[in-house]
Amino acid sequence: MGSNQEYHLTTEGIDNLRVELEELQGPKREELARRLREAIQQGDLSENADYSATKEEQAFVEGRIQEIEAILGNAVVIENKHSEVIDIGSRVTIQEKGFDPETYHLVGPQEAKPAEGRISHESPIGQAIIGHKAGDTVKAETPGGKMKLKILKVE
Repeated sequence: MGSNQEYHLTTEGIDNLRVELEELQGPKREELARRLREAIQQGDLSENADYSATKEEQAFVEGRIQEIEAILGNAVVIENKHSEVIDIGSRVTIQEKGFDPETYHLVGPQEAKPAEGRISHESPIGQAIIGHKAGDTVKAETPGGKMKLKILKVE
């Protein structure tokens, strides 16, 4: 991760990362330290699976802490814009011909969860709709092929 990389996050996304960071830095670190002490008390560490697994988990947790700190340190807050033009933070209702309309919240890649209606502005659909308005028809190149999307509503 480059130190100058910006991470586009909603305030909710930032709050979620802060909560995760507190959990990892406090209770999770304490739990891992306790498990390591218990494993050490069992003796021979070379054959101790608990010790090895805990050390691996500890390395993962420390890496995740650094990752969250980097993201929070370079976070750019996505404002919920109330503009007619689609941008990060917009809630957009689109429809593919022959399908029901679908509403998506355009977010940064760290928060994208397509199953929950949160798509990245870097995704094929996100790239196709950004900068457009309600009433526009756009084409998106997706892994499943070309899609023609009608933009019904921008919030």
